[in-house]
Amino acid sequence: MTKPLSGIRIADFTVHNAGPFCTHLLGQLGAEIIKVESAMRPDAFRKPHPVYGRMGPATFDQVSATKLSVRINLKKPDGAALARKLVAIADIAAESFRPGVMERLGLGFEALSAVRPDLVMLSVSSSGQSGPDSHFAGYAPLFGAWGGLGELTGYEDGPPVEIRHVMDHTVGMNAAVAVMAALHRRKATGKGTHVDVAAREVAASLVGEALLLSAAGGEPGRIGNAHSRMAPHGVYPAAGKDRWLSIAVSSDEQWQSLAQLIGKPEIGTDPRFASEEKRRENRAELDPIISAWSATHDANQAADRLQAAGIAAHTSWTTPELAADPHLRQRNAIVEVAEPDGTIRAAVGVPMCLSKGEEIGIDRGTPKLGEHEDYVYGELLGLSAAERQALEDSEVIY
Repeated sequence: MTKPLSGIRIADFTVHNAGPFCTHLLGQLGAEIIKVESAMRPDAFRKPHPVYGRMGPATFDQVSATKLSVRINLKKPDGAALARKLVAIADIAAESFRPGVMERLGLGFEALSAVRPDLVMLSVSSSGQSGPDSHFAGYAPLFGAWGGLGELTGYEDGPPVEIRHVMDHTVGMNAAVAVMAALHRRKATGKGTHVDVAAREVAASLVGEALLLSAAGGEPGRIGNAHSRMAPHGVYPAAGKDRWLSIAVSSDEQWQSLAQLIGKPEIGTDPRFASEEKRRENRAELDPIISAWSATHDANQAADRLQAAGIAAHTSWTTPELAADPHLRQRNAIVEVAEPDGTIRAAVGVPMCLSKGEEIGIDRGTPKLGEHEDYVYGELLGLSAAERQALEDSEVIY
């Protein structure tokens, strides 16, 4: 069966993570993604990232598998002209530069709409294409901080916590939804659209509960792993190095079951813990009791026992555990991809399934720079070998 977005083509000028993750999702749903880079300015994620614990491009294959790759030097006028030819045969153009960059290159929405009147253009940026802060650039930690998520994340006695890739990926998923809506509108009206996604606004959209509490006179704050109602609620140490167990008790009945399970029936009748409100008030005394028990037990075995007693619990899994999980593997949430050098490694698949066994997800490895130029420039754009050679000699294709 064909994938749901089969027949949709995207000229992908996005870089780094947020924008590329959006097009990565759309590619797994069947869109043909043509990623535009150059040897002078390759995607930042093609470069080594020692911060992730390895000297290879640790993240590129997580956002660029399924994509085709061509080289275009956008700083040359003929490069911009070649990019417009590519957009003319595309349904979507996606970019994630600072506002104004595409216009200066001759690749703004008006210029691209001139060659493709029904174009859907996606622009992902820090603060949007308009407004007093639109000139700011930014990365994932800034988005979370500026949108209010950082202020709400962390422990009561500690600073706001940096939120990294989860912010980029959340921006990318929101952008994918917006692009799908624009495609639906185009199908109904024949009109193109410029989709403007501001990462800062995506972050702010996730703090609605805190805004509601503030409007009601409350003071939202950092609560670590605690919960506004439940206790015990948190991540507790388990036996072994850096092993952790998540537990959430949501009722008095579950509390009584937990007291029996950990061999402390007396705390089930302790006045300090007699109600949900009391347990919440006295969690500083309660959590060490739970930790003393959990620290002597294997996380997986303890989680099984707690679940059997009707208590929500699970091991806080490590990345290797997630990568090896048979459930995620069966649902293609974790798949194998090939890096440009042939190395096979686990990657994140599309986080959804469709009915009737329709296959979506990653079906191609990470592209080498310029790997698909014969197809794109020859078959799709119809450039002759002499034309291509001239563009390479002038470093337009470079």
